[in-house]
Amino acid sequence: MLKGRLGLETARVPHSDRHGLLWLERGELSVIDGCLHFGRGADSLMPTLDQIPHQAVSMILLGPGSSVTHDALRLLARHGTLLAAVGVDGVRSYTAPPLMPDRSDVARRQAELWGNPRRRIAVARRMYALRLGEILPHRDLDTLRGIEGSRVKVFYKLMADKHGVAWKGRHYDRGNPNAADIPNQAINHAATAVQAAAAIAVQALAALPPLGFIHEDSGQSFVLDIADLFRDTVTLQIAFTAARQAEESDQTIDRLVRREAAKVFRKQKVIGSMIDKIGQVLQLEELPDGAGDDRDP
Repeated sequence: MLKGRLGLETARVPHSDRHGLLWLERGELSVIDGCLHFGRGADSLMPTLDQIPHQAVSMILLGPGSSVTHDALRLLARHGTLLAAVGVDGVRSYTAPPLMPDRSDVARRQAELWGNPRRRIAVARRMYALRLGEILPHRDLDTLRGIEGSRVKVFYKLMADKHGVAWKGRHYDRGNPNAADIPNQAINHAATAVQAAAAIAVQALAALPPLGFIHEDSGQSFVLDIADLFRDTVTLQIAFTAARQAEESDQTIDRLVRREAAKVFRKQKVIGSMIDKIGQVLQLEELPDGAGDDRDP
């Protein structure tokens, strides 16, 4: 099938509108010509499946005797299709990371703070204090967002000047991200990399991705909250360094960003730092009775 078929190659079908599970076993899950493909050996009596409609399936169960390629994982991740390795007749599940965390203390703490409006705004103020280096007196979330937005605009310019990169402001068209200039594309790619690191940190602590204290609408709201704590020190450092390199390199900006991100993540131990920050944000060291949760950060 041709790229661009009915827009399905970029479609994000809501899970409520998808079919449930697709069971595959004894073959290789791979990508051929942009389509998900499940191939079996020549001696197999079972048919090969071409052009699996992964955008219309919520989860693929991969049974015994199967393997999966890196390209297939990338394609499934792009479209939000889950993948689990299962045992014979589905009696065991071997997902990585596990779908079911083995702890609940962090999740219960997060839900407790999120469910109380007073505590929730206190956590949001604490997060802004970590980012901005000062405790803002405001208690309205929209006001805090506005102040943070204004300061970020200034910081973009400062970082561009520091790295010798021409800056014309933050511009991003979700419908056509490649239309942006190189610095803006670099920020987009760097933000994606940092969000992936934040997702790993949130998963590692078995926190709840949907329960964000600043972000609200996304199913990864808390991941975005944590990623934003590292915007100034990690995301923009990666982005503007790569944008500067792009002026003297024939490599694509996304490749330059990935290489720089790998270097920064390793040097700054970013994921470990994110785990520590989650502990600070949720005040995991406090006594079980939650004393002090309502206090200002």
